[in-house]
Amino acid sequence: MALNTGKIIADLRKEKEWSQTDLANNSGVSREMIGKYERGEAVPSIEAAKKIADSFEVSLDYLVGEGIHATFDKKTLS
Repeated sequence: MALNTGKIIADLRKEKEWSQTDLANNSGVSREMIGKYERGEAVPSIEAAKKIADSFEVSLDYLVGEGIHATFDKKTLS
């Protein structure tokens, strides 16, 4: 079973040792919305999810839990 997107966002953010504000600054998505995603109160739009995935350098599939078993990131694929 795939993890939820909010948990994946929170886990990736913690791996990078970023605050929600750091992620907001790097992705262009508001800190308030990032908090809502992480708490499961909202689901990111495709556009927001793409910005967040790009800031973490992971695929959109990984971010939404579809590629959770793959360990490739964009740098590996390049």
